[in-house]
Amino acid sequence: MKNYTKQDILNLVREEDVEFIRLQFTDIFGNLKNVAITASQLEKALDNKCMFDGASIEGFVRIEESDMYLYPDYNSLEIFPWRPQQGKVARLICDVYYPNGEPFTGDPRYVLKQAVKEAEAMGYTFDVGPECEFFLFHTDENTLPTTITHEQAGYFDLGPMDFGENARRDMVLTLEAMGFTIEASHHESAPAQHEIDFKYDEALRTADNIMTFKLAVKTIARRHGLHATFMPKPKHGVNGSGMHINMSLSKNGVNIFHDAKDELGLSQEAYYFIGGIMKHIKGMTAILNPLVNSYKRLVPGYEAPTYIAWSGTNRSPLIRIPAETGQGARVELRSPDPSANPYLALAVSLMAGLDGIKNKIQPPTPVKENIFEMSREEKKKRGIEELPGSLKEALQEMEKDQFILDVLGKHISEKYLEAKRNEWQTYRTQITDWEIQEYLNKY
Repeated sequence: MKNYTKQDILNLVREEDVEFIRLQFTDIFGNLKNVAITASQLEKALDNKCMFDGASIEGFVRIEESDMYLYPDYNSLEIFPWRPQQGKVARLICDVYYPNGEPFTGDPRYVLKQAVKEAEAMGYTFDVGPECEFFLFHTDENTLPTTITHEQAGYFDLGPMDFGENARRDMVLTLEAMGFTIEASHHESAPAQHEIDFKYDEALRTADNIMTFKLAVKTIARRHGLHATFMPKPKHGVNGSGMHINMSLSKNGVNIFHDAKDELGLSQEAYYFIGGIMKHIKGMTAILNPLVNSYKRLVPGYEAPTYIAWSGTNRSPLIRIPAETGQGARVELRSPDPSANPYLALAVSLMAGLDGIKNKIQPPTPVKENIFEMSREEKKKRGIEELPGSLKEALQEMEKDQFILDVLGKHISEKYLEAKRNEWQTYRTQITDWEIQEYLNKY
């Protein structure tokens, strides 16, 4: 674990011939932003004196209160391996602050930090391992992205069937050069779909890593003449991309989700954690699945969950308990997709789980059968509800869950709901190709 001082960073930048430093932060919709400075301005930035116009960032602040400051996290310093070796480029991940020195409540990283503090006050460390899926498509003659691929590879296929194998290898090597521990990488179920898994870590570092991961994957894909997209469902008729979140809590370095005496190897805290997530999942869904397109993935038949249930054996429910035990015991939340803001997604997941522990929320009986094969009557009899089926429904559920609104804070919850309502309204006024093909000739 790094523990850089200000002088360490100044020395490293000088010794490594770093010329540009990107001061990065994330907006409330999960988009990575940055202010680039030269090495001559680094000391000023490290003293938290770098200012930017917050009014230019959607969902941040109004024009009359636009001055915001970036406070770099010293331990986030990384040199980009894909930039020139002379006059290198590095980055620092930053927190956003008001001019008066108070943290900006609209900064997603701040929201996750507050959730982590809540866990720490209860004696817990929140560890997370994401499974990030993405597609690699061709670009057109203007290097703009398409949804075209010529490969027909499937799950775990390899070259020459897997056309993206070389690009994926370079992504892995690049990520490892940036300090990632890559546990696995492989072709996923759909043609042109891929997954790279990196090691479990504490929540804040994992959220930072997800943002870095997306940037590195997109950058290396472009160098191979491809476009990497984390859009949840870019093509009809194939699986969409998920970002399953594997979660556990530890105390004094010991995973408290494990209990060898339990049938599933889970402790009572783990069951309560599951209960909390299931209680709040409808209100969380607009954060975990933030796009209109997200709900094209959450449909039956494509391995994505649509029902609010959990299981230790099959993959149709919302929550799965992987077979690994001991320090590897964890709860896998399967609904999130990679378009989610990782800071907000981890914050609401953690706080919902902690709510379950605090209030001893017992989850319902696990579902061992394939829910997709159950009749409507059987699901109703067993009390199995569905996730929101559209962004509109998810926003309505979010508005009803005051707990989730409080986790996000007034600023983010209001700005987020407003922007996403507008997104839904814009979508519902569009005329799609499907409607033209279905109705134009008939009516």
